[in-house]
Amino acid sequence: MQQVTSHITRVRQFFSDLGGISGFFARSPKRTNVLDKVVAHRLPRACTVRWNFHSCTVKTVFEHKDDLLQCFETIRDSGEFDPNTTREAGGFVRILEDDTFRFFLELFHRIMPHVDVLYNQLQKRTVNSVFVQGIMQEFTDNVKKIRDSFPTFCGEYSSCASQQQLGKKRRTLGPGELQMLATEVCDTILGHTKQRFSFTKHLISATLLQGDKFQQYNRHFPEEALDTTIEAYPLLNQSKLKNELSLIYSNDEFKNCRGAVALYQLFKQNNLQDTFSETVALLKIQITTPMTTDESERCFSTLKRIKTFLRNTMSKDRLNALAMLSMERKLVKDIPDFNHRVMDKFASLKGKIYVQKIGAVLV
Repeated sequence: MQQVTSHITRVRQFFSDLGGISGFFARSPKRTNVLDKVVAHRLPRACTVRWNFHSCTVKTVFEHKDDLLQCFETIRDSGEFDPNTTREAGGFVRILEDDTFRFFLELFHRIMPHVDVLYNQLQKRTVNSVFVQGIMQEFTDNVKKIRDSFPTFCGEYSSCASQQQLGKKRRTLGPGELQMLATEVCDTILGHTKQRFSFTKHLISATLLQGDKFQQYNRHFPEEALDTTIEAYPLLNQSKLKNELSLIYSNDEFKNCRGAVALYQLFKQNNLQDTFSETVALLKIQITTPMTTDESERCFSTLKRIKTFLRNTMSKDRLNALAMLSMERKLVKDIPDFNHRVMDKFASLKGKIYVQKIGAVLV
């Protein structure tokens, strides 16, 4: 949602300022201490690889905007911080007092919860075309309701902002300009949502090869899912694929396979590619389909594990070497007496403390 609306200059500026507010406190325990005293609520840590970072930040800043304003004023006027911190705090005071920023903050506070609900719904494994169409229609209807409420919302907001801006020289956007920007945001989200989720039949094809459902499919063959799969991938032979799947569902050996990769490797190891040609073709499609962002975010970073363990005290060469050891640990474990040989190598060098550290890493 953030990416598709980033072509709008004011929206791009809004998300940039929003990320700056969170990053301001993340860089200093002293600033965070003031935040805890004044606001009594932490802001989500700024991280571009977390999909829900801006969603949580919008909610937190919207609910505590007055307290955050007081927090920045305290930092700016206290005289206990360095000039850079004081200057940044003054800038965020102006941002939080800006009517355009407050307008977009309330706008995205209305939209974000529906995006979160849509995301959570799409994580369910029991999906079908009817379910996907239903939740997409619900999301679309909710965004349209928000868009239809703009004439009243923008008018009320603009009148309140005008009263607050009496005596100030900065020009505020009128209700027509606010409504135009908000409508463009919603129309962009609706257009990209329709385009992105216009093809969802590949989600249904993945359910045909879920090992935990083979026993259920053996009793009641998933005819509807098979029809949807053939509609998505016409290159497959439906009758042959059905016969192959029926055999797979009835065989206990296949039920132990968890995931498309494990099932494909079983076919390859037993030279069954020609016998289950259609199933293998479907497996190749599923394996080569790019994963979604949320799947990769669930994995733990090897680099992060190493840096957390060693507290960022290593040089670049040492970090690269440790990363290689961690990623290739299976290969390392297969080398006879690897740990003892490495420790003997380091024991012959100066600085015996390295022996303890390398031993801890290897363990």
